[in-house]
Amino acid sequence: MKVTFRAMLISTILLCALGIVAFGSVPNSAVFTYRRIFKSSTPEFIEIKVNEDSETGSYEIRQLDEEPGATPFQMSSAIRARIFQLAAQLNNFKGLDLDVHRKIANLGAKTFRWEHGSEAYEVTFNYTINPDATQLLQICEGLARQEELIDLLQRRMKYDRLGVNDALLELETDFTKGVLPEPAKVLPLLDQISGDSRFLEIARQRARALAERIRHSN
Repeated sequence: MKVTFRAMLISTILLCALGIVAFGSVPNSAVFTYRRIFKSSTPEFIEIKVNEDSETGSYEIRQLDEEPGATPFQMSSAIRARIFQLAAQLNNFKGLDLDVHRKIANLGAKTFRWEHGSEAYEVTFNYTINPDATQLLQICEGLARQEELIDLLQRRMKYDRLGVNDALLELETDFTKGVLPEPAKVLPLLDQISGDSRFLEIARQRARALAERIRHSN
């Protein structure tokens, strides 16, 4: 079968477009990456990638000996804008030293990275007292924890209904502590649990009460 150059070109363009949609990669857009490596902890590896012009980011949470692989997730434009605002206030990490350089416990190697085209800067630290960096760290750790809890809850709902209440308790605890940057993301799951008689009544009540708290907090 004869394939014209024009047909091949169109196919290539379509494939590239599909790749952009699937992975949230936008040409000529800045990308922020947060990575934490902390051996002998759980998890040992966390990585969050955020594209400045896309609501789709990616996260990876695992032990170091596990197979690597990122998962896409959605975030609000407000969270995305705040991340890049804080990065800009830190000069996009160019020539930046964030570590306190004191004898303190190993809390894991944390890296902020900003890249745009051929330009890229990053900084790695154990512990910092810089207020902008601390806020950025809290957002990144919060996003990772939020996605971790959503994954946990989804697995329990599918494979371990008796364990749903324990997963909800973890979610409730972190919401109360203000750890979760976008708690409204879990509302569809909470509504599903509260309306499904296959789950324990205590879990349904907890899901219903937590959903109410989250809606009122917004």
